[in-house]
Amino acid sequence: MKIKYISALFLGTTSLFYAQKANDTIFKEGKIEEVAITGSRNKKRTVTNTPVPIDVIDIKQVSQSTGQVEVNQLLQFAAPSFNSNKQSGSDGADAVDPATLRGLGPDQTLLLLNGKRYHQSSLINLFGTKGRGNTGSDMNTIPIGAIKRIEVLRDGASAQYGSDAIAGVINVILNDRNKGFEGNAFYGMNLFKSPGNNDVVSDHKIDGITFDFSGNLGTKIGSKGGFGNFTVEFINKEHSIRNANPEFYDAPRQRFGDAKSQNIYFFGNIELPLSDGLKFYSRQGFSNRNTNAYAWTRTADADGNIPEIYPNGFNPIENTSISDFTFDNGLKFKVANWDVDFYNAFGSNRFTYTIENTVNATLGAKSPTDFHAGGHSLLQNTTGFNASKPFNVLEGLNIAFGAEFRYEKFNIIKGEEASYAMYDINGNLVTANTPTGLLVTNPLTGDVRPGGSQGFPGYSQEVDKNRNNFAAYVDTELDITKKWMISVAGRFENYSDFGSTINGKFATRYAITPKLAFRGSVSTGFRAPSLAQKYYSLQFTNFQGGKLVTIQLASNDSDLAKALVPQLKQETSLNGSAGFTYNAGKFTATVDGYYIKVKDRIVLTGNFAREDLPQNIQDANPFIDQAQFFSNAIDTRTKGVDVILSYNENLGNGKLTATLAGNYNEMEITKVHTSQQLAGKEDIYMSAREKAFILASAPKTKVNLNLNYKINKFNANLQLVRFDKVTLVGYGGPDDYQIYNPRVTTDLSFGCDFSKSLTLTIGSKNLFNRYPTLQTAHVSDGNTESGGIFDPVQMGFAGRQAFARLNFKF
Repeated sequence: MKIKYISALFLGTTSLFYAQKANDTIFKEGKIEEVAITGSRNKKRTVTNTPVPIDVIDIKQVSQSTGQVEVNQLLQFAAPSFNSNKQSGSDGADAVDPATLRGLGPDQTLLLLNGKRYHQSSLINLFGTKGRGNTGSDMNTIPIGAIKRIEVLRDGASAQYGSDAIAGVINVILNDRNKGFEGNAFYGMNLFKSPGNNDVVSDHKIDGITFDFSGNLGTKIGSKGGFGNFTVEFINKEHSIRNANPEFYDAPRQRFGDAKSQNIYFFGNIELPLSDGLKFYSRQGFSNRNTNAYAWTRTADADGNIPEIYPNGFNPIENTSISDFTFDNGLKFKVANWDVDFYNAFGSNRFTYTIENTVNATLGAKSPTDFHAGGHSLLQNTTGFNASKPFNVLEGLNIAFGAEFRYEKFNIIKGEEASYAMYDINGNLVTANTPTGLLVTNPLTGDVRPGGSQGFPGYSQEVDKNRNNFAAYVDTELDITKKWMISVAGRFENYSDFGSTINGKFATRYAITPKLAFRGSVSTGFRAPSLAQKYYSLQFTNFQGGKLVTIQLASNDSDLAKALVPQLKQETSLNGSAGFTYNAGKFTATVDGYYIKVKDRIVLTGNFAREDLPQNIQDANPFIDQAQFFSNAIDTRTKGVDVILSYNENLGNGKLTATLAGNYNEMEITKVHTSQQLAGKEDIYMSAREKAFILASAPKTKVNLNLNYKINKFNANLQLVRFDKVTLVGYGGPDDYQIYNPRVTTDLSFGCDFSKSLTLTIGSKNLFNRYPTLQTAHVSDGNTESGGIFDPVQMGFAGRQAFARLNFKF
């Protein structure tokens, strides 16, 4: 039955997307210059003859015809197996889009920059968002204007690249043009029209106004082939508010929608030959993103509100500032005919919070209305070398080996005291010994008022933790005959905080005919627990079913966590894939099936109420309503198929290019690892609700159809994306389903080349104004995760956008 369903889906459905812009391994015969193809360290290997699937996405072409200005959203609508949703009401995740490949965790895809490991974000996703309990890389710290192409390796690659590469690898290649200036100016706006029967309201008919300007300069350096390529980019995006209509619904959140943001970027890419056979390279990157997002509403009579300050209640505002820095340097040279690359890659991410339009309710009418809530930062420095050399064995043997030493440091930055503290009626800090009669209460309800800044509490403790890692690998490729090649790789890694791991990979490709080839691979993988997962802690308030509760997220090294859950260890995986490629010139096709089994995945547990915890824990934490932990809680199994069909044809005086690409992805949770201390509470340890969020990381199917027609100076691009049904679970128990039905979005754009130096594109994203399914039966009860009338699923919730893009060069 499933086979019939898959066949019908990929051969007969309406769907999806993006033509000449995302090309699979069979599309181009040329080698990818001097940069080794992701997944292979053999410089003679082309994208057509690798044994694993690799998508090559021409960012310039894709971005010119779409309304996307950020990498994550561009890939969301360009690559079927990639999913990233804008979040709302999810604290730091409102500023960082969690992204997944093949529905796995955000931290199970490795991000590279020009082939070197790129640092992760210091943010860890918490409640209200996909990938909760996971860290991940923030691809939006890299400006689109600085990118030449993106290579997506859709295969497990831990044996080649190390931790995090369970789902695959995304390699961002920077521009290397050595002359000329290219600029891009983008202006877009949302044209609001309510779905349903005026169920949604907005502040304005036109909102989400977005302006993006980028400039990219290439220049030669010296006379021996050196170059410098530099990019500056600025993005300003306004709020898009999509509230449940208060005339129909009593939603607990009155300001739901996309956050306001302002991004500034500078990126550089330099290469300089120093002598024959010796080349120096340097990549520099800096970005700063300021985001303004609304938290959940505090009503006039809420325990967290002070009527003397906010007579009608208030909507807290979370201002986040993300400063991201990368600085990679290296030397390429030859030693005994070995090509050697010696490098140091440095990266850091700093994330801070300022909460405005808020109060600390235990300070009463004297409370400030804004607080510096602290934040977190992550530093990563990797020093290593790669060496490769071809040998004249059979039809060709390539051997590569290398080693890396990586240092990581994670910090939590303490907020100001009033941002996290709870005070008594005398203005003194509340402790476990504070008499109940001294606690500040709400005279309207008699309940104890919560401490800390409402909307997001500050961090109450400084954290400064680090670790180091040593890795060594061998990666070989052998062409046994002109038709058959095999690849074998192995990697050893040792972490200072939990030990060693060894992983391997075998892959092969066989050309059955000059047009048809079989390819497949099997590998083991791993992902080390991030420092944030081991040491992050926070006490926060959250709405559950419309009620405010205080939750203690205990760090894995805390006494509370040590008493109840095991210490974190690495995740492990088994990956397998098999497929075919077909290249008949005008028509190309790839079909790749995959199987990914992950053991001991690290996620957040459910929330344990006080009565579910041992009595001594309850006594030691008198003001905690619930407790939550990071744990190697689940095993998962993912099965799926990727299909990409491309066709191009001369039609009249122009050229038509069509691509149909689709992903079928099915994940199941095969086991829940409940700790001995919490045995019998499996339904809390990993509740049906938490399971549903994990399984909803990607729709079961996602299909893209793209049609592009170019004639003389004009071109038209039509893109359809079909997102399958998504099912979430509310607070009402395992059968409290919230269904988001399938949706198809339509993007249409028209371009004109006025000259070789000037191109104008106008178009619409989500032309027919599609929204996720309205959760009319749940919103008034506060039973959606986001507090709105729909959650951040599928294609987002901003509706129709119109845009114009001007590209110029000289």
